[in-house]
Amino acid sequence: MSEFKCGNCHGEICAQGCSRHADKLNTYDWLADLPDNTAACDIVEVQFKPPRKGYFINANHLPLEKGDVVAVEASPGHDIGTVTMTGRLVPLQVKKANLKPGTELKKIYRKARQSDIDKFNEAKKREHETMIESRQIALHLGLKMKIGDVEYQGDGNKAIFYYIADQRVDFRELIKVLADRFHVRIEMKQIGARQEAGRIGGIGPCGRELCCATWMTNFISVSTAAARFQDISLNPQKLAGQCAKLKCCMNYEVDQYMESLKKLPSREITLHTQDAEFFFFKADILAKKITYSTDKKALVNETTISARRAFEVMQMNRNGQKPESLLDEDREPVAPTTSDLLDQDITRFDNQNKKRKKKKKKANPQK
Repeated sequence: MSEFKCGNCHGEICAQGCSRHADKLNTYDWLADLPDNTAACDIVEVQFKPPRKGYFINANHLPLEKGDVVAVEASPGHDIGTVTMTGRLVPLQVKKANLKPGTELKKIYRKARQSDIDKFNEAKKREHETMIESRQIALHLGLKMKIGDVEYQGDGNKAIFYYIADQRVDFRELIKVLADRFHVRIEMKQIGARQEAGRIGGIGPCGRELCCATWMTNFISVSTAAARFQDISLNPQKLAGQCAKLKCCMNYEVDQYMESLKKLPSREITLHTQDAEFFFFKADILAKKITYSTDKKALVNETTISARRAFEVMQMNRNGQKPESLLDEDREPVAPTTSDLLDQDITRFDNQNKKRKKKKKKANPQK
């Protein structure tokens, strides 16, 4: 284990496990420092334009390391990609990619030559211009679709057009026009709004990069029930992400909230004391605190108790007993007092500086 630091890592890590360039959807190879790790598996993970990855056979037993640029088999011709993983961890990644057993993998031809890289860079420069022009062609043909991205193959003989469409689109005429205009083989791939956001990238409301652009590969459907379980405001503008769909992060903690909800009393049950009747108003699910009100529609006589105390009062009501108060004076914790910084004298430092200046002027009356 050697000491190594890179732009997206901290501390002492294995130098072989981290790539020489920061790439989204990159996986840290935590088995890279094991002896003979590279020779343990002939399958190599190669990444192309993010987030597209592929798995290839190193039939020629080339000494490949993470970050090497290689020429791989494609149909037709060859493609240029970057090695992102080798060794024992690759079979786990293949399993994660849901590749069927017995799938025939393509081969790695060689490490990319300078001529291959130059041709690859020339093809990449045409992607944005091709995307803009293809959108105009699709609009002229009256097709209800949006071409979100274009990816050229490494040898420049093929282009993949990623598009979004709500309905089935007959793009046979579009393929003929695109092939005649750009003189390449055309492949159309339909993607969803979440995949498009992942390809474009961006910053989420949390201040971090979008999950779909950094580490997410499988997209699970999100429903408004996840927001209800977590007591999140059902505001469409706040619940929607940059893809105009419900945020994927609402699924991250919903299981924990559902488990905590099982330990809270039902919202339909009212609590009776000797003086009043209390209705459920809101709950802090993770803290297991419940706020009750004497009015069903407004917060009146607010009383916050623990879930344990609520169950105790319910049991007393079932037995025909009514406590004097919802609060348990012996065991109910007192809420800690907090101080607001805005209530403090924030100009006290300025006043001290003014006093010091006055003292200096008195000490030097000639000035």
